[in-house]
Amino acid sequence: MEYIVEMLNIRKEFPGVIACDDITLQLKKGEIHALLGENGAGKSTLMSILFGLYQPDGGIIRIRGREVSISNPNVANDLGIGMVHQHFKLVHNFTITENIILGRETKKGIVVDIRSAAERIKDLSGKYGLNVDPDAKIENVSVGMQQRVEILKMLYRNAEVLIFDEPTAVLTPQEVQELMKIMRSLVAEGKSIILITHKLKEIMAIADRCTVIRRGRLVGTVDVAGTTEAKLAEMMVGRQVSFKTEKKKRQPGDVVLKIENLSVQNNRGIMGLKNFSLDVHSGEIVGVAGIEGNGQAELVEAVTGLRKAESGRVLLKGTDITGLPIRARVNMGMAHIPEDRHKYGLILDYTVEDNLILKVYYQEPYSKKGLLNREAIQRHAEKVMSEFDVRAGQGALSVARSLSGGNQQKAIVGREIDHNPELLIAVQPTRGLDVGAIEYIHKRLVEQRDKGKAVLLVSLELDEILNLSDRIAVINNGELIGIVNTAETDENEVGLMMAGVKRGDSLEDKIQ
Repeated sequence: MEYIVEMLNIRKEFPGVIACDDITLQLKKGEIHALLGENGAGKSTLMSILFGLYQPDGGIIRIRGREVSISNPNVANDLGIGMVHQHFKLVHNFTITENIILGRETKKGIVVDIRSAAERIKDLSGKYGLNVDPDAKIENVSVGMQQRVEILKMLYRNAEVLIFDEPTAVLTPQEVQELMKIMRSLVAEGKSIILITHKLKEIMAIADRCTVIRRGRLVGTVDVAGTTEAKLAEMMVGRQVSFKTEKKKRQPGDVVLKIENLSVQNNRGIMGLKNFSLDVHSGEIVGVAGIEGNGQAELVEAVTGLRKAESGRVLLKGTDITGLPIRARVNMGMAHIPEDRHKYGLILDYTVEDNLILKVYYQEPYSKKGLLNREAIQRHAEKVMSEFDVRAGQGALSVARSLSGGNQQKAIVGREIDHNPELLIAVQPTRGLDVGAIEYIHKRLVEQRDKGKAVLLVSLELDEILNLSDRIAVINNGELIGIVNTAETDENEVGLMMAGVKRGDSLEDKIQ
């Protein structure tokens, strides 16, 4: 059998953790090979070894049958290996051409020959159906287009093996379809692709074979045509997983959160949220769907008190809270699972038990007359940790930084829900988590709804929005495009609304 890449018995240790424990991955020429695993399973580490960012502690790598040592990414490039990272590595005020040739400039005398590079980029772009404008600046193009620039960067360097690290995390459903088309045309032209992901639906749609790793060890490699999503999930997590969250029909109650004509400035001093209105009732989950950077952050920050509103009002249970400080909002029954768990969710160098009282440390029983009651704090932490299945090496005394992403997230969810809030604002509550942890957090959110609480769910994962929400508000460019009942819509319609097409308009109207 002819393999273009063979990674045999690869081992990689970091202090205190074996990231890759004897993993073998073999890539055939002209195939799309998925690499599937939970967070922290070792996927990115394995690919970073292939791309020369890390050196393995054991095992061998063969490219086209020849054993090689890949000491850095330039060696990988010379061997025909390219990688599109999860977070794109582009210079924003450069043009697309300047980004693509960076480090590989051809010169005419002493001047960089931009024109002939742009011609070559045009040819490549046409050949693979990438449709990029070589002269556009990165800061003016969409995220989907930036990704195509990263793909062109690899093709420009003649890469034969293309590694994609979680490539769909930032794309709309329509852009995901486009990306799959591009991947198929790359393979048709003789390229070979490794796709790192934990999205099972995408593997089923596009991959030929799939290698599954769990906790740094190889579980197995399967032909995708002969397997199912459920089987892959079980290989990945080690147990059966349910994808549909059970929800009973409920009649929503009174309005808990009322947002009226809210306008909020973003960090660049322009209106990131424009005249936005939305009600959330008790006993319902309202999802906010949109592509990243369309006003979701400004909305959440204005409602939670992290950013001031320019105009409009926010009402909680009928009381105007627009100008109230954060603590007052928390005391009125608002809880917030923030988008960035490291920046806003946890103090990473505090213990888990101290993180779990961040919002109530000044209240009894946790403190009295300014002195903390360690016993009460520990009891509280143990209760929340057991109730929300937070696993940590040293229990409540573990430092938050040492927990896996999923356990950090469960600790935050536990802290917020434990306050028994009237309104729970959950932003990207399962970002970067694997199917097991996602299933768990989804259950807890629906449980809040069933207890008659109001839940505002902001997520970039359309599947998550459709699975959990009773109603969906779609946001585009800071404006409310429309509100739909989940039961009466589908992925395609919401995807088009996310791109700015109002219900009842057609895509043609939008383009003209």
